Order: sequence, then structure tokens, then C-alpha cells
Amino acid sequence: MYEYLEGRPSSKTAARLILDVGGIGYDLAVPLGLNFPGTEEPGPKAKPLRVWVHLVVREDAHTLYGFPDLGGRDLFRVLLKVRGVGPSLALAVLSSLPVAEFLVALRDGDRARLQAIKGVGKKTAEQILLDLREKLTAPGAVVPGAEAAGATPPTTASGNIEDAVQALTSIGFKENDARKAVKRAAESVDADDLELLVRTALRP
Repeated sequence: MYEYLEGRPSSKTAARLILDVGGIGYDLAVPLGLNFPGTEEPGPKAKPLRVWVHLVVREDAHTLYGFPDLGGRDLFRVLLKVRGVGPSLALAVLSSLPVAEFLVALRDGDRARLQAIKGVGKKTAEQILLDLREKLTAPGAVVPGAEAAGATPPTTASGNIEDAVQALTSIGFKENDARKAVKRAAESVDADDLELLVRTALRP
């Protein structure tokens, strides 16, 4: 129903964002710690902001979840397809782990890392790995074939570029588009910082 909303941030807390769209204030639940550009000084003088959203409809409430980029929103939707993962838990996952770290944990089958997230028990961690690791090994996904399961992810710039491409393809990007986005990002930020590289590549 909703793809994104554009408006001025009226107020911002750690877990909520009020977005003024044409005089209507939309109350959005957002992941903790994610940066929404322009929310440092919310109010009538704030610059317009585009927020990618997902609407959850229940008998007792209609809840909008907001994300600063399309990749984060789409990863949230992927998590919702996992059995036993609802909106609150999906938001907790994105609040606890940067996107790149979460995807690396999936690749490595790091159940302990997932169980460290509040609300994720052994069974849920196993289900997340079962449902989502397949996306990393699907045709078109970039998976380092020479690495053993549980191996330490590369920390070099070239290794981070491959990890960033893998991160994008795992949430629905075509490989060519992912490589173009990562290459563009690497030209403007330090490729040794995997999280920054992924976040920059996700920007429109």
C-alpha cells in the first residue's frame, strides 16, 4: 500500500519518527541507531526526508515501520517471511546488528551472534539461518566458495567489496546492479569500513 513517504521530520526519538507529510503527522516505528538524514534538528525548518515504509495491519492497530533506505526496508520484509519472526523481532534484529554484520552472520551460520539479539532464541536463530542462508547460495548470489563455514570474513578492501556485493544480492539486488552500486560507493568512502560501504551503496 505504501512504498515511501516524503515530508519533514517533526520529532525523532530513538525508536520513533514523526514525519509531517502535507500537514499529516505519520508515526513511524524505526530501528534503533539508524541515521535518518535531516532529523538532527526536526521541525518546520527541517529539510524534506524520504522514508521507506512498511505497513502492518492488525485488528487492534495499523503500524508503519520506517527505514532510511530501500535496502533496510526490504531486509525487514525478508525477515518477516521467516517463521516465528514478527515485526517487533525483525525491528530488533535490525536495531541490534548493522545490515552488513547481519548478512555476514547469515553467511557464516553464526547462530550465537543471532542469539545475542534480544528476543532471538535458539529455535528462532536456527529458523533464520534455515530460511535466509538459502538466499545467499541462490543463483546469482556472490558467495566466497573457498571459505570454510565459520571462517573469519575478509577485512581487506577487496574482501569487503565482495562482502558488500553479497549483502546487496542477498536482499534482492541483481549482481550487476549490486557491483555498480558498491563500486560507486567505494569511490566516495573508505572500502575498509564494510558497514559504511554497504550503507553508501544502498543510497539512491
